[in-house]
Amino acid sequence: MITRRLILAGVAALAFATSASADDWKAKYPELTFAVVPAENASGVTERWAPFVSYLSKELGVKVTLRIANDYAAVIEGQRAGNIQIASYGSASFARARLTGVKTDAFANDINADGSTGYYSVFFVKASSPYKKVDDLKGKNLGLVDPNSTSGNNVPRFELDKMGIPDTDTYFGKVVFTGSHENAMLALAQGTVDVAANQWTSDDDSTLAQMLTKGMLKNTDGSAMKKDDFRIIHKSAPIINGPYAYNSDLPEDAKAAIAKAFFDAPAKDKAAFDRLSDGQKKGFHPATTKDWDGTIELIKFVDALRKKKAS
Repeated sequence: MITRRLILAGVAALAFATSASADDWKAKYPELTFAVVPAENASGVTERWAPFVSYLSKELGVKVTLRIANDYAAVIEGQRAGNIQIASYGSASFARARLTGVKTDAFANDINADGSTGYYSVFFVKASSPYKKVDDLKGKNLGLVDPNSTSGNNVPRFELDKMGIPDTDTYFGKVVFTGSHENAMLALAQGTVDVAANQWTSDDDSTLAQMLTKGMLKNTDGSAMKKDDFRIIHKSAPIINGPYAYNSDLPEDAKAAIAKAFFDAPAKDKAAFDRLSDGQKKGFHPATTKDWDGTIELIKFVDALRKKKAS
């Protein structure tokens, strides 16, 4: 005879089994490493990401450690080796990871303030300079970000090729990889380069906007530079926002928990979420790895350009 007591005991046993199953991945992964590409200086990355990583630790019930990668390639190789379980990628670096066999799955990307999920690659010059278009910069110095940066290298090369400039190294007097988006803008502000490639979503949502807010850009007299001190002379077609990705080999329960923690963040810890983008993002958009198939074609194009130049 089935009694209420037996039913309740069965429900409790099922709940215990389900809970134990959900926690199995935590025994295998008592610590998760979350790597971020160096869009800004190391202290800036830490200040921006530390509250969110603390939130993830609380939500997931395991320690989440922030790793600030030296460059984009370090994130790719860290995931390849299994030393990085979660990563914030640029579109091109994620495409490069996939092209080279890294087992990584995208699960989310950022939603902009206007509801879109893309951004642009732009060429900045100083407003005080005479340069109004790329044609004015032949023989001048170009600042790029990193070989695996989407807006800071791959899309700029693609855009230049469309303008009839397939070989940047011969068109410009010097091409410099600065290492981060911030460094590219610093090089422009200091006159080390005459034009800098960078990422831009809107006037209030860009590396430039973040740096101006922090007072990082100065005139030669030491006064703070303003938005009007810079001019965009070229803007690309929209680029899909870079993904957040986890290792393909993680248990499905772990993947589900990580994704849920991201999607819940704007409501559960608004302060930590807003810190990521100075309040310029609305949330995380569910994404799949295939969303970056188009970026893979871009990477193949840029690789073909390099091979053509080397031959």
